Amino acid sequence: MGRTAIESVFRREHGRVIATLIRQFGDFDLAEDALQDAYAEAIPQWEQGGTPANPAAWILAAARSRAIDRLRRAKVGARKAAELAAEVKPVPVEDDRLRLMFTCCHPALALDAQVALTLHTLGGLTTPEIAAGFLLPEPTLAQRLVRAKTKIRDAKIPYRVPEGEELDERRPGVLSVLYLVFNEGYSASAGDSLVRRDLCAEAIRLARTLVELTPTDGEAVGLLALMLLQDSRREARVGAGSLVLLEDQDRSRWDRAEIAEGRALVRRAFELGPGSYAVQAAIASVHASAATAAETDWRAIVELYDVLLRASSSPVVELNRAVAVAMASGPAAGLEIVDRIGGLDGYLWFHSTRADFLRRLGRKPEAAAAYRRAVELSRNPAERDFLEKRLVEVDR
Repeated sequence: MGRTAIESVFRREHGRVIATLIRQFGDFDLAEDALQDAYAEAIPQWEQGGTPANPAAWILAAARSRAIDRLRRAKVGARKAAELAAEVKPVPVEDDRLRLMFTCCHPALALDAQVALTLHTLGGLTTPEIAAGFLLPEPTLAQRLVRAKTKIRDAKIPYRVPEGEELDERRPGVLSVLYLVFNEGYSASAGDSLVRRDLCAEAIRLARTLVELTPTDGEAVGLLALMLLQDSRREARVGAGSLVLLEDQDRSRWDRAEIAEGRALVRRAFELGPGSYAVQAAIASVHASAATAAETDWRAIVELYDVLLRASSSPVVELNRAVAVAMASGPAAGLEIVDRIGGLDGYLWFHSTRADFLRRLGRKPEAAAAYRRAVELSRNPAERDFLEKRLVEVDR
C-alpha cells in the first residue's frame, strides 16, 4: 500500500482516534504526540504488510502503547501509566468525538481558538492548513492552539456533553464550529483536493448526533439540512482538476437522496422556528429544486438572502446576495452592491465575484486585475486552476 493511501486512512480515522485518546489520557499534547508516533510506526509496517482490517483499532492500540511509554519515561506519569497498562483494552465510547467537540467549543475559549482546535483535533488539519484558512502566519496559529489546550488543562474544562440549560447555552457555538468544519471539508483551504470528504462526513455525522440529542432545535435541524444539500453537489464540483461553478455542474451527478432528506429537514426546521441555518438551507433547497441552472428562481433566492441579512448580517452574506441579485437583475446590479462591501480584501471569492461581474460587463482589464488578486489568495489547486483559466480569458 502506497504512502498516499496510508495518509488517506490516517485522515479518515484521525478524529475518532484522537478523541478516544484524549478521553483516556486527559492530555491533548500527549494524545497528539502518541498518535504521531503510531503513524510513524504504521507507515513502514503497512507498506510491507498491507492495511489492517480495522485501521482505527490498529492506530488506537499503537498510539495508546506509545502514550503509556511516554508516561513511564516521565516520573510524574508513572502511576497513570501503570493504571492504563493494567487495562486489558480501552472501552469504546461511541460519542467520544461529540465530547471532544463540546470541549473544543467551550465558551471559555475564544471562537477563533474553538474553530482552530476543532479543525486540528477532530479534523486532523495541520497547522499550515489551518493558518492558510485563517489568513494567519503559522507561528500565530500555533500559539493559538497551544493557548487553547493550556486553557482547557488549567481551567479543568470537563470532557463531556453538557445537559439542560448549559447544553442550550453551548449549542450555538458548537453549531457554528461544526459548520466551519464542514466548510473546510466542502471547500478545502489547502491541500491537493478541493473537497475533503472525510471532514464533510464527520461534520454531518456530528450534526446528526446533535439533532438526535436536541430534536426540537430548529437551528440544529437547519444546519444538518444545509450540510446535506450542499454535500449533495460535491461530486459535480470538480472536473478535470478544476472547480466547476454551480451553474455549469452536471446535475445528474447530484445526490438525490441527500437532496430529498435535506429538503424534508428544511420543512421541519421552519416548523420548529427558522434561524439563519434554516434560511441558508432554504436557499440551497431552491437551487436543488431547479432541473437546470436556467430554471433557478433567483428572485426567491434574493428574498431569502434579505431574510438572512436581517437575521445575521455579514459581508459574506452581502456578497452572496450580490451574486443572486446579479443573476436576477444583471451583473451591473451585482457589481454596484459588491463595490459597497468592505472588509473582504483578503477573501478570494470577493475578488473572483467582482471579476466575474466585470468580465460579464466586458470590462476586461479590470476583470483581469481582480482575477489576479483572487489567484494570489488561492491556496487550493482546483480553485487556482479555475481562476487562472478565467484570467487567461480576459487577459488577452
